[in-house]
Amino acid sequence: MKTYLKKTALFSFLAVGLMLFSCSNDDDSQDNQEVNFSAENTARAAQTDNIVEGSFNVMEAAYVETEEGRSNNISFFPSCAEIVINPSGNGGTITITFSEGCQLNNGAVVSGGIFIEYGPFEAGSRIIEYTYQDFTYNNNNVAGGGEVIRQIANQNGNPQSSATETITVSFPGTSVTATREGNRIIEWVEGVGSGTWFDNVYEINGSWNTEFSNGFTRSGEVTTTLVKKLSCIYLVSGVLEIQQEGFTGTIDWGDGECDNQATLIINGQEFPIIL
Repeated sequence: MKTYLKKTALFSFLAVGLMLFSCSNDDDSQDNQEVNFSAENTARAAQTDNIVEGSFNVMEAAYVETEEGRSNNISFFPSCAEIVINPSGNGGTITITFSEGCQLNNGAVVSGGIFIEYGPFEAGSRIIEYTYQDFTYNNNNVAGGGEVIRQIANQNGNPQSSATETITVSFPGTSVTATREGNRIIEWVEGVGSGTWFDNVYEINGSWNTEFSNGFTRSGEVTTTLVKKLSCIYLVSGVLEIQQEGFTGTIDWGDGECDNQATLIINGQEFPIIL
């Protein structure tokens, strides 16, 4: 279970902001380090990270099943997902279309589509470009796309995707949107070749910037490798160092359990984030 200290001020979309104080042991009235930040924006930025990673997993799973044949025994995709492959020489395209409210086998609910275009393998890798088309992930609109350098085997012998992306997320119930730009390396570390998606585990490293339409900005860099299990709709562990609103903090995604909680840590104080 992800642990955190109970606070009277919790992260929620109803919160406008919180004021945190880090006090010295010698004198609580002196040398306070005051940090002002928006709880609402902080929570949405963490949710954006989770949405982007989950959406990428959907795209990559479709590519892996159709082009690499690593999970064809038990598919990640239910009958409400239609996947069309158009080969062209050593490359081709994949079009994924989801019916409204299509629930994937890991519980994520999606709609719309994803378009994938890929070239030939050269020296054990190929370039993949992907675009989200009226795509939603758990009721959040996801737009944009990116480019992936896909390796069949990295130095560890594992499949790896090096992604450069620009993704915009729109949240239900608000006009605020978040755009995330960054570079990530996603290594498939467990479940390779098992014939099912249940045991697939990915490790994620990299850095990215997130900018909201309301002017809020946040930069993030992975300092402890993030872990994503395909069987879970949330990131399950890892640490992201963040800089926003004049302070530096971390978001701890937990100890490996699949739940909807993360923890923001500033000046040694812990505050929960509901994803």
